[in-house]
Amino acid sequence: MGRIKVNLTLDADVANAARELGLNMSRLAEAAISDAAKLERNRVWREKNKAAIDTYAKEVEREGLALSRFRSF
Repeated sequence: MGRIKVNLTLDADVANAARELGLNMSRLAEAAISDAAKLERNRVWREKNKAAIDTYAKEVEREGLALSRFRSF
């Protein structure tokens, strides 16, 4: 996928510090936004699947892990 231009507003002190240190603000912002999006996707998935996750957790609590007798650890 290609790259697109976007506008960001940053605190002046933060931007100046990044410039003085030679940091690539575009790459840093991209990495931070990517991490935030991943966290949010995971949160939404857990929220959507909460009932199934809770049901499975109760089943494991009640019956133990499936095939646990075959585990060697």
